[in-house]
Amino acid sequence: MRYVQLRAFHYVAITGGFSRAAEALFLTQPAISDQVRKLEEEYDVLLFNRHKKQVTLTGFGQQLLEITHRMFDTEQQALDLLSESRALRSGTLRIIADAAHHLLQILGRFRERYPGIRISVRSGNTETVIASLFAYEADIGVLGEIPKGREFDMLKLNSTPIIAFVANAHPLAGRKKMSFTELTEHSLILRERGSKTRQKLEAMAASQNIALRPSIEAEGREAVREIVASGGGVGFVSSAEFGRDRTLASIEIDAPQMLMDEALICLRERSGGKLVRAFWSIAGELASVDTSPAPTEPGP
Repeated sequence: MRYVQLRAFHYVAITGGFSRAAEALFLTQPAISDQVRKLEEEYDVLLFNRHKKQVTLTGFGQQLLEITHRMFDTEQQALDLLSESRALRSGTLRIIADAAHHLLQILGRFRERYPGIRISVRSGNTETVIASLFAYEADIGVLGEIPKGREFDMLKLNSTPIIAFVANAHPLAGRKKMSFTELTEHSLILRERGSKTRQKLEAMAASQNIALRPSIEAEGREAVREIVASGGGVGFVSSAEFGRDRTLASIEIDAPQMLMDEALICLRERSGGKLVRAFWSIAGELASVDTSPAPTEPGP
């Protein structure tokens, strides 16, 4: 087994094809194909299913990818350590957040200190955030629910209650507080299944023998906000994410408080990266807490 063979396999797996892997490694497609073929032949395994122009991992290939993810990430960390003087002057920090609102202050401070770092931010619900971290598609996540387990380091940012909200022109705009029973008499706009906000709402309503049936189910917080702003019905969000939108009116939910914790999260094995540590430190300063990662609860 040669390093170049594992590298060829890894890039085919993460880019989804031999041609794209060749482009990423500045090699020819036949060279990449030959390296993967030799690896399969030497160990008598099948790493990819090849069907016409589509390439998918076999079960064995998926297991190997989990190992090479760690291998090449460790290699990158070693490179960062050896080139520490450059580590915080260039590079890319990938963040996936259930709501970018919680990052605004941190991003501003980080950009002031490290203007050479490129930051990419994309959105996703809790399931997407965790999956992206495990797949090494993101370095840091922002969640509305702190997961249990030993795999993660976490830093709590804040904790705020879930509220209902409507457009200013909606008939409910003048209401200050409403029960679940009252809310169900109106069109409800709920997030997609997998959203922690929706899960907490449905669990609390169920404890009162009330079923929340959405008139519209929308993927993503911004989609819900746009639909509500157009007069489509009643939406739900944490008070921190509601912000100061003057076109919308907030309504307190008459029920035991449902708190949404917002936290930074990263895979523990990747927490030593220079960019992750720098971002973590700034987040800790702004949250006025210890900058060391919060301890996690042991998994079952």
